[in-house]
Order: sequence, then C-alpha cells, then structure tokens
Amino acid sequence: MTGPGETIGIEEEYILVDRTTRNAVTDPPPDFMAACRDALGNHVHNEFLLSQIEVDTPVCTSVAQARDELATLRGTIARTAARFGMAPIAASTHPFARWSDQRHTPGPRYDLIARDLGGVVRRLLICGQHVHVGLDDPELRIDLMNQVSYFLPHLLALTGSSPFWQGEDMGVKSYRLSVFHSLPRTGLPDRMETHAAYQRMVRLMIDAGLIEEESKIWWDVRPSSKYPTLELRVCDMCTTLEDAVCVAALYACLLSMLWRLRQLNQRWRIYPSSLIAENRWLAQRYGVEGQLVDFGKGERLPLSALVEELIMLVEPDARRLGCLEEVRHARTIVARGTSADRQRQVREDALAQGATPAEALCAVVDWLIAETAAGTVAAEDAGAA
Repeated sequence: MTGPGETIGIEEEYILVDRTTRNAVTDPPPDFMAACRDALGNHVHNEFLLSQIEVDTPVCTSVAQARDELATLRGTIARTAARFGMAPIAASTHPFARWSDQRHTPGPRYDLIARDLGGVVRRLLICGQHVHVGLDDPELRIDLMNQVSYFLPHLLALTGSSPFWQGEDMGVKSYRLSVFHSLPRTGLPDRMETHAAYQRMVRLMIDAGLIEEESKIWWDVRPSSKYPTLELRVCDMCTTLEDAVCVAALYACLLSMLWRLRQLNQRWRIYPSSLIAENRWLAQRYGVEGQLVDFGKGERLPLSALVEELIMLVEPDARRLGCLEEVRHARTIVARGTSADRQRQVREDALAQGATPAEALCAVVDWLIAETAAGTVAAEDAGAA
C-alpha cells in the first residue's frame, strides 16, 4: 500500500426545486428518476425525501478524475431536471421550503426509517457531501478515524451552506447539523481501539435490535459498510463544484498525512471528543469567518491561519496525489466565503434593491441553481442558449 488517496469517491445530495415557484418539489414526475437512471445508471439514487436526489462518482484514481465525474453528474441531473421544469440545488437546506410539506420516498428501507424515527426524521430536508477514501486495511481505517476526527471542524467550516431554514436566517453557517443531530448515532465517532472492538459494538447494536445493519451508524466520519473506505460525512453540500473538489482533496491528503506520520512511528494527538465538539460548534456557527481552538497551543486562531497550517501539513501528500492546486483552493473559500456567506449576500443585495423578503429568498434559490450547474455541461448549454 502506498498510502490513502489512491482511490477516492464523492457522493452529493441535491434538493429538487420548481423553476417557477423556486420551492422544493414535493412530488417529482415519475419519469424523472427513470430518465436520470437512463443517463447515469447506478450512479443516481432516490433519497429519503421525494424532493431529494443523490449521486455518486465511480471509484476514481485521482482528484482530477473525481472532479470530472462530479461535473458530469451535476450537469446531467441539471439538464434532465430542466426537461421537467425543475433544477437541482447543491445546498444543505432550502432557503424557505417547509419540511412539513415533504413526503418520504416509498420503499422498505425508507418506510422502516420513517416508522422507527417518527417525527424527528420527517424534518430531514437536508443534504450533505460524503467523501470516500480507499483504505484496504480495516485496522488502519479505525486508527485514522480516531486521528482525523481532530480535523472535522476545519472541513465543516469550509463547507457551510445551510444558513436558512423555513425562510428564517438561523444565525449559523450549517443549520443542517442541528437538524441531523436530533437523530441517534450521529455526531463525532466514538474512539475505538481496534477494528474488532468496532465490530463488537456493531454486533451488539444489531443483536439488541437497535439497528438492522451497520450503515445506520451516521457518525461524522465512519468506516463504510459498503466499501473498503473511510467515509467523511460531517460536511455541508458545497454549492460550488470547485469547493466540493477542494474539500475532498483536503480530506484525502489529511488521511495521507496521518498515514505518513504512522510510517515514522508518529501520530496525531487524540483529544477528548468534548473538546473537538467545541470546535465543531464554532465551525457550524461561524464558518470561515470564525476561529477554532488549536488545542496544542491552547488558544483560538482564525480559520485563515489554520487553513494555512493545513496546507503546509499536507503539501507533500497533495504533491504525491497530484492535487496541490485543489487543496490550495481552500484559501479562495476562506477569502470569499462559503455558500452560506454568499447566500446571505444575495439576499441582502436583493433586499437593498427593493425586493420583498419572499422575493429575496427566491433570488437566493436562483443563485443556487446557477452556481450548482456552473462548470458543467448544463451551464455551457445554458450559456449557448
């Protein structure tokens, strides 16, 4: 094994919106998913709510390939949705749609989730980005899961895209986490000593009837139950394609860096989950405009400074994996803000130009539609038209 990052995959979830009303589509046309599957095969899936759709890249051998695959997926979904009067938005919440209007996708898995989790799961009008990095050794997956948890708040801060909920600015950059955290088995992972210990925990949950299978452990980072990967799950959806690729590259490089230290009989210090949770909250609340605690120094530092440290830490790994420019794009995210910052600015600009509050939120949806498709064939088609 030459180190993590040799293979990578990205999953994205989108909210489908009506191009006329800009509201979430509560009942997409039945032919829509069939058309998506005709175009993308098994790389497109239903999500829990009918207003959501999920895509996943193939197993990619470089970050550049993952970017190209993701651009194809976004563009294909956008073009297909347009035929039905819809559009996908890559945001973790819709600016004004109401969760109580949504319906869950019928089927055994989602029917069971709806039954088991009741009204809590009905609120899940939220979307996230998941990144899989290949790690063949199960013990290594557990070891790196314990260590990389330190960096989850940093990655979250770079991805905030859910400032609005049911028409209200919630005062945080990632309100999605507040919704998702109401479910069981979410949040930071438990520290596990070995893969066998993790398997024993899963087996106990299954035997006790708490879960039916391993994929219902929804930690911020987890060993995948389907693939030999360590799966990042804490991040909001990145509206901008290049932001999504940056975060995936940075995660792969962090795992590579931790693996590189391991080869030298070194490791990242593991801090109590309560401390990491404080940084997680700061990232959720303030995003790139805020500070996180450097627990080695015992002080809060601007995210901009911490991002510079991260780039320095992983530069050898980014060079090995051929994604240094993608990693350095984190500086751009810090400088111009995440989707949450830009959504708020679009709303403020619309209000300043005389829009009503409802019209201003529609302007946010319009920006999300355009930015989601930017850099894809769908955007090129729109420009040609």
